[in-house]
Amino acid sequence: MIDKLQSLAGRYEKLSELLCDPDVSSDTKKLREYSKEQSDLQEAYDAYIEYKGVVEQYDAARAMQNEKLDEDMRELVKMELDELSERKTELEERINVLMMPKDPNDDKNVIVEIRGAAGGDEAALFASDLYRMYTKFADVQGWRTEVMDVSMNDLGGFKEIIFSINGKGAYSKLKYESGAHRVQRIPTTESGGRIHTSTSTVAVMPEMEEFDIEIHDSDIRVDTFCSSGAGGQSVNTTKSAVRVLHVPTGIMATCQDGKSQNSNKEKALQVLRARIFDKFQQEEMNKYAGDRKSKVGTGDRSERIRTYNYPQSRVTDHRIGLTLHRLDAVLNGDMDELISTLTIAAQSELMDRGEQA
Repeated sequence: MIDKLQSLAGRYEKLSELLCDPDVSSDTKKLREYSKEQSDLQEAYDAYIEYKGVVEQYDAARAMQNEKLDEDMRELVKMELDELSERKTELEERINVLMMPKDPNDDKNVIVEIRGAAGGDEAALFASDLYRMYTKFADVQGWRTEVMDVSMNDLGGFKEIIFSINGKGAYSKLKYESGAHRVQRIPTTESGGRIHTSTSTVAVMPEMEEFDIEIHDSDIRVDTFCSSGAGGQSVNTTKSAVRVLHVPTGIMATCQDGKSQNSNKEKALQVLRARIFDKFQQEEMNKYAGDRKSKVGTGDRSERIRTYNYPQSRVTDHRIGLTLHRLDAVLNGDMDELISTLTIAAQSELMDRGEQA
């Protein structure tokens, strides 16, 4: 590990030199490339510098133990050694996590699709609750959200909503949200007061740039139509809504929320690129899952990942066995504990695989 850290530190310091080079600062592409690389190394570099300092202090304290000390000083040295040893262990664990291969998509923006599944109108209403939960969480993170396409039922619930979340690290924090979310509650439409179970599905996809997923004009078919509102009625007379079909894969994306046809086409292509990447990613994960299934999950849309139980104010993530008794807070965007626990579980899996390899 030390050799890897020294190599990482050397690269970080070399990048600092390069970023001060006038030839680099005048080259926009190199400046962006080196700045991003250094930013990616920053956390591990800082941890390594602190680790080096702690080790030096620990060795110095150990050396003091061999000197002639009075009882009070010997006790102080022992206390310092205990504290430094604890911090050294903490830093080693943190560095092990930071040194694991990083998902290249972690820093990307995301496109989220939420659909009402089993449960009719109640599933659509729950889909709108999930949308509110994610947008509240995004607000806390300082991220920006934008609706790309939406289909509502007559009660104001979302049969389907597609939206983007723009912010550094959005995918790293939200990538484990894909799957089926189950709600248990008394629907507003239920006169008998019985608890119903409904589900909505969530898909979180990293936003792909044009150079990530190349789409040729010859491979797509673009159709335009009048946008519609709740219940399917037409809400305007101009054909501003756009549907784009990627012929080779059969994947389709629709957008009607923008004000112009060009805007809707660009958003539809954005969704299309994300869906094409997601298709290929799912195929790769399915191959892998045949040999070893991840505890946190593969993002399979049919996998039930979480239950929101209203009568008991309970949220349970079935993948990691975590139950929180503060449903209202979670639905208001307080998702930090859920997300951090999922991330730690996924990182632990990666570390276990590395040790078994």
